[in-house]
Amino acid sequence: MADRIELTRISIPLLPSQSQAKRKGAGARTWLVVSKSGKISFEELGKNTVMRRSGITAHDLRVVEPELSYPSAVLRRESAVVVNLEHIKAIVTANEVLVPNPRDPRMASFVYDLESKLSDFGATITSDKAMEQSLTYMPPEASGSNRKASNGESKRMKPKPLPFEFRALEICLESVCKSLESETSTLEEEAYPALDQLSAKTKTKNLKRVRVIKGRLVALTGRVQKVRNEFEHLLDDDTDMAQMYLTDKLATLQTEGLVPEDEIDDAYAFLSGDHINEETSSKCSTIDLKPNVEEVEMLLGAYFVEIEGILSKLSTLQEYVDNTEDYINIVLDDKQNQLLRMGLFISTASFMVTLAVVAIGFLSINIHIDLFDGTYNQWYAAFGGCSVGSVVLYIIVILVFKWLRLFG
Repeated sequence: MADRIELTRISIPLLPSQSQAKRKGAGARTWLVVSKSGKISFEELGKNTVMRRSGITAHDLRVVEPELSYPSAVLRRESAVVVNLEHIKAIVTANEVLVPNPRDPRMASFVYDLESKLSDFGATITSDKAMEQSLTYMPPEASGSNRKASNGESKRMKPKPLPFEFRALEICLESVCKSLESETSTLEEEAYPALDQLSAKTKTKNLKRVRVIKGRLVALTGRVQKVRNEFEHLLDDDTDMAQMYLTDKLATLQTEGLVPEDEIDDAYAFLSGDHINEETSSKCSTIDLKPNVEEVEMLLGAYFVEIEGILSKLSTLQEYVDNTEDYINIVLDDKQNQLLRMGLFISTASFMVTLAVVAIGFLSINIHIDLFDGTYNQWYAAFGGCSVGSVVLYIIVILVFKWLRLFG
């Protein structure tokens, strides 16, 4: 009995450590990290690590979690832009892009674009810096005027590239528009033949097929409309667009002396906030950042026009569906009218036959009348007269219906 108690006392302390170990690895997931220099890596990061590196809150992090479904949104934060558009989920900072669940098949094209284009972007920045240094350097014996002329020519020759966050944001918007455009084209290829086939021949199979297509059309239109509304909301607010200039914010903080100069290219040191105290944070909030929003406005405007084009295609398809439905309703109404006319013909004929049967039955009752004193020829003549009378009366009634325009 004492041994059992001793074993119980030994086994109890092991449980908390096991549960803590499970909780420690529960929040970690694989993230694709693409740095400003073009370096690409897959890292196992926990939620706290991601929030510390990007400077976002737990609520913002839940927006990009693949397991949760949030409406399309582009969240602007002090040190990051959280992108949640369709299946594209990313956290964009001034120095890197974090993409959750990069091995998702739906993210394959987006991940490939990030890896290829941002790595080219890093190489371009490196080459631009080397070229700028080579053009800026002049021999000691060179005059100052020649040096200024060389610098001026280099600036005119090479336009200013987009900041890193805008390049990453452009890839996100491009992937979203490309995905929606592909779905729209696929839907058009299926919808127009199905609608034409339904117009040619109204069958239950064709009606079911069109019903499924219409459901897909309504769902896709709603998704495109949400993305369009988000683009429109961004374009309508210059303050929101100004907050997306993360590189300028970082440069302004360095100019104001809030961030050491040797940490300007270190995303983790800047975004973690470990070296920024409350006084520095208050100074950051008081900085009047008024960058020129023309760059981001042109970027968002271009993809807003593309989304408008996709929405226009869906609207055209919706109108075609509505016109087909109207045509099918007209055809069905005409068929229904034909059935009603046929029912009226049959009802009138049945009524006339019933009158003839009643007349003949009245004449054939077992009572003594002069009509049956002789042979049955007289009865046959009465039967024929009643039948002919009912036919003549039927024709008269039909002519009256047509005169009253009951048959159209």
